[in-house]
Amino acid sequence: MGLATTLKRWELDTRPIHPETRRALAVRWAELPEHAKTPNQLLGRCAVGCEGTHGVFPKCNLTCSPCYHSADANKVRIDGDHTVDNVASQMSYLRQVRGPRAHAQLIGGEVSLLPAEDHAQALLAMRDAGREPMSMTHGDFEYDYLLDLVLDEEGKPRFDKVSFAAHFDSLMRGRRGAVRPRSEAELNPFREKFAQMFIDLKRDHGVGSYLAHNMTVTPSNVDEVEQVTRDVLDMPFDMMSFQPAAFIGDDRRWREDFGEVTIDAVWERIERGAGQKLPWQATQFGDPRCNRSTVGVRVGGSFAPLLDPDDPKDIAARDRFLAHFGGMIFGGIPKSTLVVKVIRAIAAHPGDIPPLIGLGRRVVRRAGGLRRLIREARKGAVSFKTFVIHNFMDAEQVAPAWEMMQNGVVADDPLLKETQERLGACMYAMSHPEDGRLVPACVQHSVLDPIENIELRRLLPLPSLRDGAEPQVVSRPAGLTAVRTTGAAQPAAS
Repeated sequence: MGLATTLKRWELDTRPIHPETRRALAVRWAELPEHAKTPNQLLGRCAVGCEGTHGVFPKCNLTCSPCYHSADANKVRIDGDHTVDNVASQMSYLRQVRGPRAHAQLIGGEVSLLPAEDHAQALLAMRDAGREPMSMTHGDFEYDYLLDLVLDEEGKPRFDKVSFAAHFDSLMRGRRGAVRPRSEAELNPFREKFAQMFIDLKRDHGVGSYLAHNMTVTPSNVDEVEQVTRDVLDMPFDMMSFQPAAFIGDDRRWREDFGEVTIDAVWERIERGAGQKLPWQATQFGDPRCNRSTVGVRVGGSFAPLLDPDDPKDIAARDRFLAHFGGMIFGGIPKSTLVVKVIRAIAAHPGDIPPLIGLGRRVVRRAGGLRRLIREARKGAVSFKTFVIHNFMDAEQVAPAWEMMQNGVVADDPLLKETQERLGACMYAMSHPEDGRLVPACVQHSVLDPIENIELRRLLPLPSLRDGAEPQVVSRPAGLTAVRTTGAAQPAAS
């Protein structure tokens, strides 16, 4: 490689915002519906949004109410080659149309049903496409599996960091040691055990981690959100994500009126668990009817948000950052390259430094002051936390709304029009390289998953006992377990 080529590549690598990122952000912003183009909107200004896989391993070994998998999902075998090939294809297309960097979820059924080597190869394929992968799991696996995933054949780490999102809630059935939990608190030992594996991984092999805690919320466990928040805040999870249930997937698992649980009701309970208000209005991913989030630093038992929506100086600092630094990639870059990128960014906009320093000072003040921050840091009681709600939509509205959108028709019905607005602003996309499409996650789960899983049953049939295969465990039992009421003490049986 000649000197001129080397210098040109170095200049591009150290450019604050990659030109492909700029193009992808511009396209994302142009595609947003007008109602979503607000000053606090991050899509198209800071990020293209999250991404996920589909149809790569639909099988699961737990049974939940509700269950977002289609009725055919568990009639498909796990096949590592199929998983890795399709993950690579989907991620390659995302790299092509959404730029060199994004966060992507390795999602489908239960990721730990994949052989550890296939799981690792899928993560490597995602990283090769510039994606920062997060494995979605119910968390019911052992430390040995994690080691097999992270370490290569010579026992050396093949990742410097791994990300997992573990789903724990009392609506899940079949977890070892908690087959039919009667309360959310019953799952705390399992939450702690899961998180401890990653503490051990860091201690034993120097591999870092980012952990998210997911919880589906229905009328039967909504009143436990407050205590779950309080409990999980004291565990080493970086993110707490809550999903009000939607009528998607296997309708045999719908046993409640999910409409009773609103995004506002869940957020209020999260705030009670945190013991304070959690301002979220300063930033927005997509449509506020779909997503709500806040990021901050937890110091001791209190939470200091990075942005206060009621502070004009915070909002001014936000606007400067989005205007000049939105789209900068910080993850997965060599430190020397990152240093040069930051220096070039600051040199181009030196006037941004005082407002950003001022923002840092206000965050420290909200955290109780520098002395308290240092004191709690010495105790290991300082950490960044993110609170998130993802509010999915019912398939009954998504299917007709999407069909009309595909035909260029704007719905007259208010509910379908709202659904179209939310789909147009979706921050979570799934890739279909076979026909050159990106689709919102609600469309994938509501419209496309059932069709895909029928085809997957043909492509990846379960082994037949008549062929001498060992019997496989299918998660869904013949009889359905009724959803129980949790939280408050139950009246004694008469």
